[in-house]
Amino acid sequence: MKKITFIALFLSLWNLSTFAQDQNEEALFIRGIYDKALTQGRCYPWLQHLTKNIGNRISGSTSAAKAVEWTAQMLDTLGLDSVWLQPCMVPHWERGGKEEAHLIASKSMKNASLNVLALGGSGAGKVRAEVIEVKSLDEVDKLGEAGIKGKIVFFNRPMDPTQIGVFSAYGGAVDQRVAGPARAAKYGAVAAIVRSMTTRIDDFPHTGTTAFNDVEPIPAVAVSTRHAEMLSKLIQSEGSVKVFIKTNCRKLPDAPSHNVIGEIRGSRFPDEYIVVGGHLDSWDVGEGAHDDGTGCVQSMDVLNVLKRTGYRPQRSIRCVLFMNEENGLAGGKKYAEEAERKKEKHLCAIESDSGGHTPRGLSFDGEEGVFVPAFRNISAWSELLEPYGLVLKKGGGGSDISPLKKQKVMLCGLNADSQRYFDYHHTANDTFEAVNQRELELGVAAMASLIYLLDKNGLSNQ
Repeated sequence: MKKITFIALFLSLWNLSTFAQDQNEEALFIRGIYDKALTQGRCYPWLQHLTKNIGNRISGSTSAAKAVEWTAQMLDTLGLDSVWLQPCMVPHWERGGKEEAHLIASKSMKNASLNVLALGGSGAGKVRAEVIEVKSLDEVDKLGEAGIKGKIVFFNRPMDPTQIGVFSAYGGAVDQRVAGPARAAKYGAVAAIVRSMTTRIDDFPHTGTTAFNDVEPIPAVAVSTRHAEMLSKLIQSEGSVKVFIKTNCRKLPDAPSHNVIGEIRGSRFPDEYIVVGGHLDSWDVGEGAHDDGTGCVQSMDVLNVLKRTGYRPQRSIRCVLFMNEENGLAGGKKYAEEAERKKEKHLCAIESDSGGHTPRGLSFDGEEGVFVPAFRNISAWSELLEPYGLVLKKGGGGSDISPLKKQKVMLCGLNADSQRYFDYHHTANDTFEAVNQRELELGVAAMASLIYLLDKNGLSNQ
């Protein structure tokens, strides 16, 4: 009996010693990843070229096609095992000439201009009509045709500034942009104005998608928060305000495009995949820097940094630059469709699409049977990542990787400090100058470190 107890104690101590040794080895390697990312990373100069030489990249555009070719060329310089383009068909909407909006028949501010941007999917036209202000989609339904027909509906529900997580505030307000114009059109509205999605009071209108589906599109514009406040006060003080709106948008047939994929082939389990990616398309204003040029160049640099450490992964590591996240998710759907068709086994998919700000952690999602045991294992790595300010938690993964969820893939999102994100989101000031190099590089290191741990240790549920 004593002999059995002694053996059990010996094995327990040996296991603890081995675990401690492994943890020390992993900690040292992660330190090396951070050193490489902060001294030999390429994400920042890549972002400069993408934003300044190519610019904004709405799906179906010439600039989106240029971005596809250029990022494939850059991945090809890294000495990866393979780089290829994955075809997909994408929506093609064009803004056309600059939109206009100004007050007419206002007693105090006659002919004052409003800072507006047409929403993606907006119809074209010229309208002059009275503005009616609403705070919700339900309010539109209550007003019905009798209160809406022939008018411009102004959706003016601000993002909730008391929400500590600004993505929660965005989620609580964005329904009026996505669904509001179509709801108003259903009751005979001639146009829609939507308050921009930001907590800041400024002069930048924020574009974004609006979905008309089976409803005939009407002119739909986002108005800057400063001018939303002004318009609301005018309506309250004058009772009736009229606005002139002109949009020049058009919807073209779907266009051919591509996802861009680069891969380091696994040495032991080449048919198991870990994906890291961002979306290559952007809206057609600004330079698409934080949304999502940063996520793309970070994902590319993850492969660069892993190569520079000399690490040879056991599993295949893929960088995927998805096309058409902004107004259709065509690239994400195509990647998942091809993965299912080829019966590819994905261990985890990681997405960076919350801007290039300081990384605060990583959030995980998955089908319940996959998530519970996998997250238990991932949580054991907290001590290795906490020194870098990273918190591992349950949460969302990302739009582009979401179609992989039904294939029992663990999903992960890089969580950047989001407080400034909606100062730039979908605006003309989403430019290279708004991105800090060190913050960008820290995001590369965070994702590369997670990939190293996933590759080295695997997930017991897969």
